[in-house]
Amino acid sequence: MNSNHIVVGLGELLWDLFPAGKQLGGAPANFAYITSLLGDEGIPASRLGDDDLGTEALRRLGELALPTEFIQKDSDHPTGTVKVEVDRTGQPRFEISESVAWDFLAWTPQWQMLSERADAVCFGSLAQRSETSRATIRKFLHAMRPNALRVFDVNLRQNFFTPQILSESMNLASVVKLNHEELPRIMRLFEMDHHSEKDSARRLLSSHHLNLVCVTRGTNGSLLVTATETSEHPGFKVKVADTVGAGDAFTAALAHGYLRHSPLAQINETANRVGAWVASQPGATPRLKAAGLQPTLDEIG
Repeated sequence: MNSNHIVVGLGELLWDLFPAGKQLGGAPANFAYITSLLGDEGIPASRLGDDDLGTEALRRLGELALPTEFIQKDSDHPTGTVKVEVDRTGQPRFEISESVAWDFLAWTPQWQMLSERADAVCFGSLAQRSETSRATIRKFLHAMRPNALRVFDVNLRQNFFTPQILSESMNLASVVKLNHEELPRIMRLFEMDHHSEKDSARRLLSSHHLNLVCVTRGTNGSLLVTATETSEHPGFKVKVADTVGAGDAFTAALAHGYLRHSPLAQINETANRVGAWVASQPGATPRLKAAGLQPTLDEIG
């Protein structure tokens, strides 16, 4: 697993406020952390408030060995927070604070340099809820090399999305990842029929000129669809601690395999294994055992 790809997690950096305490969260950090464990250079790009939570977030990123030079500081808006309640099956419910630092992502010369260097980026729908951040994310995507990997990770949270934002984001992406609950909702929003996951994935693939559509199925694995191939994986059965960050871990492994042109079935297997490992641990950024990544993953399944 050679470190030769620059992979950016772009969007919301925040604190997940659990009943038992807070944990650093948001897709960019979760994605970048797992990317780094897999051997690439994972870089979070986001914005924090110039406050105690922001300072603590930077310190936590340092503990995770993630770079902080692409984390902007905002003196006018607070660091983002999300109240998280986890049910008995480990499924989270979110209450997301508004008008926070990551709603004001700024397009800077530093971010333009990063976008031009990046081999891959993962961006979502949540961070595009504000016009300011949405415009910055679009500029980042347009500034990337044409052959760079652009992963759109759909996250339908509360009412922070519109059909237009979802469709435009898919048009800017090369890979789209969404879950089995989001897929039929999106098909309805796009006024398209939903007969089966494979059929809908193929329709999104063709209508938005995508290279790959991924449908995750929670504990039941995932479906990957390209123009020429389909791969289904049943998933790995683990004792779930919580599922926060498991989807981001899956996406990181998906991008890692895609960048290496790995076989579709191998990408699917590895992504499910990595996602299951994170779901089996508390929080979205669990520490590896001393033996390292591969022995840790080998224990899954």
